[in-house]
Amino acid sequence: MSGDLEHSFEQFYSDLKQTEEQDAVLTASQQLDRLLRPGSTYLNLNPFEVLQIDPDTDLETAKKKYRQLSLLVHPDRNPDDKDRADKAFDIVKKAIEQIEDPNELQKSKECYTEARARLAVAMSEKRRKNKREGKEDTIEEDDPAVYKRTLWVTVTKVFAAREKKRRILEERANDEKKRMAEMMAEASEKRKLAEEFAKNYEESRDERSGSWRNFVAKKEKKEKKGKTLRGTAFKPPKQNLYK
Repeated sequence: MSGDLEHSFEQFYSDLKQTEEQDAVLTASQQLDRLLRPGSTYLNLNPFEVLQIDPDTDLETAKKKYRQLSLLVHPDRNPDDKDRADKAFDIVKKAIEQIEDPNELQKSKECYTEARARLAVAMSEKRRKNKREGKEDTIEEDDPAVYKRTLWVTVTKVFAAREKKRRILEERANDEKKRMAEMMAEASEKRKLAEEFAKNYEESRDERSGSWRNFVAKKEKKEKKGKTLRGTAFKPPKQNLYK
């Protein structure tokens, strides 16, 4: 992701946490803003972020939080902002479906595992750089608040990368499916043309046979006529030698 996008994530995180401190539940309007604000497409890939729960939260607690959020953003509860409420409700619903699905839940948790591993490598590299430059061994991520924010950004990147990969694979599969469909259509068209040719060939058999018989008959008649003319050719009268 670009630096601008990363900065927007950090700013989003800062604003969100500040708002959460002011209101632990958030109002319907705040939830709609949170779920639909610019950049939320990437953030909403993370079902834990959508439901505002930790990855280790048990299923019952996750369902309870889903019910609370779904009531806040439900279209019936937001008649003056129905279009946004529809979108937000779908986002919240998809999040709980991901958590209820064991496979999707595992994939989502793996994003956090990967993010922690990436962050650990990045922090290790920073420490080595400080050591080479003769600086202190401590880095800013040693501060729990900074570490939490950096991990949040890294997790978001991992989810975005996974989604990008999924779309690429899906696009490739669709392209392959389209190519196979075109090949099958082309093969079907060729078979259709071959069948039509065979049908026309068969239907014209009698006509071709009749034409051939007429040609042969005319040829035989011509040859017979030629023989007749040769057999009746003019012969000069014999001379009377005794006359």
